[in-house]
Amino acid sequence: MSARPAAGSGPQPVEIALLASVFVVAACGLVYELSAAALSSYLLGDSVLQFSTIIGTYLFAMGVGSWLSRYFERQLPAHFLRIELMVALVGGALPALLFIANAYVPGAFRLLLYGLVLVVGTLVGLEIPLVMRILRRNVVLKDLVSQVLTFDYLGALAVSVAFPLLLVPQLGMIRTGLLFGLMNAAVALWALWLFRHELRRVGAHALACVLALGALAGAFVFAEHITTLAEDKFYQDRIVFSASSPYQRIVVTRGSAGHRLFLNGNLQFAERDEYRYHEALVHPVMAAHGAPKKVAVLGGGDGMAVREILKYPSVESVTLVELDPNMTRLFSEHETLAALNGDALKSPKVRIVNSDAFQWLQQAGEIFDVIVVDFPDPTNFAIGKLYTNSFYALLDKRLSASGYAVIQTTSPLVARKSFWTVAATVESVGLLATPYHAHVPSFGEWGYVIASRRPYRLPDALPDGLRFLALSAVPQLFEFPRDMARVPAEVNRLSNQTLVTTYEQEWGKVTGH
Repeated sequence: MSARPAAGSGPQPVEIALLASVFVVAACGLVYELSAAALSSYLLGDSVLQFSTIIGTYLFAMGVGSWLSRYFERQLPAHFLRIELMVALVGGALPALLFIANAYVPGAFRLLLYGLVLVVGTLVGLEIPLVMRILRRNVVLKDLVSQVLTFDYLGALAVSVAFPLLLVPQLGMIRTGLLFGLMNAAVALWALWLFRHELRRVGAHALACVLALGALAGAFVFAEHITTLAEDKFYQDRIVFSASSPYQRIVVTRGSAGHRLFLNGNLQFAERDEYRYHEALVHPVMAAHGAPKKVAVLGGGDGMAVREILKYPSVESVTLVELDPNMTRLFSEHETLAALNGDALKSPKVRIVNSDAFQWLQQAGEIFDVIVVDFPDPTNFAIGKLYTNSFYALLDKRLSASGYAVIQTTSPLVARKSFWTVAATVESVGLLATPYHAHVPSFGEWGYVIASRRPYRLPDALPDGLRFLALSAVPQLFEFPRDMARVPAEVNRLSNQTLVTTYEQEWGKVTGH
């Protein structure tokens, strides 16, 4: 074993290399943890529950790995090298394996998810103790702990910023995992060179490094094929567009139902019957108002609601507030998809604001005659905040005295309590809630809630050219049969977000979550 350096001597090359490895190791470990948590929240919903359980499981596994490190006594560089290669292969492949499992064996998804998290966490938990014991040859203890932890935390900081803002939007989840797997394998190759004089069977270790790097590099090159393989199976129809943004996974397919839009795996519309959904969403409030001039659409980046709003000659301006610029860009510039909304987003009357609707309502001072709220269902707490009494209180401030807001509100048949929770939440801020529903074959019975200060009145006329709504049929939308009639429901508040839990429970019975 090498003698420790004299006091005041500079850092040794081995020390610098290993501390740099700590930075990379920490970054890679956090990427695998974030990938598992993000994928589970995408595919299973309830982001708070998924992130909490994944992070808790991962930290527990790291503790197990740290405890197991005591049993590694000799040939520490060789053990470190082998562990790096295992982390590289298992961690790097984690997102791809989970995507494929969700598509081909969805029943095994949870088991594989937590199994991989336990394996990767245990291996990552082994890494740092082994590095510290190797560094003890050259660094005194007090400097050793501070240096290792500093580089460990710096690596975690770098990834925590880059993962949502740069890595996932630019590379996607699968390539991000494989890139950091390659980095782990590169650390193993670096360790091979650093400790080549200590290692037994250097040739075998070199071959293992080359094979691991080759496998990960090959998977990185063909990552799009892996994604397509998984998503084609999951979505059934041919995928014509897919992209990952900091906010969601956007997939557009084309099949017997025409184009269909999915956000994080959840269907948003099907071309063959989206007109039913959007006509029912927009026209009961637009036509009832009489002559709306200023209209806002919150969500609805596909432009379908805007298309319906522009059928009213009185409309002077439409402000579309959509968080994800990828959505508005896609449905503005993609020739086929822009045709679905009749190029509505290119209308000179339309102003697109890419912002969080909650923050936009807090900052904006404009008053609107009609506000159309077309968010995805409250599958997680990030979306659930847009269904709270705090949000509806802000909405109230942006409505004119005679204005109407309409909120898409999930299925009153499948998620009955969730539907009436929204109505109760609207009423809790002093607005009148007028619920109604329509049948959309792709979704089944679908619900909406009108929020207003004045009582809702049925329209006297509708625009020409509608495919679904007729003036004589509008009153029927407001009639609820017994199995969809009102039930007691809590107010959805930011402090409890009871709607997210209720929604997951009700839809979980149907989907088998």
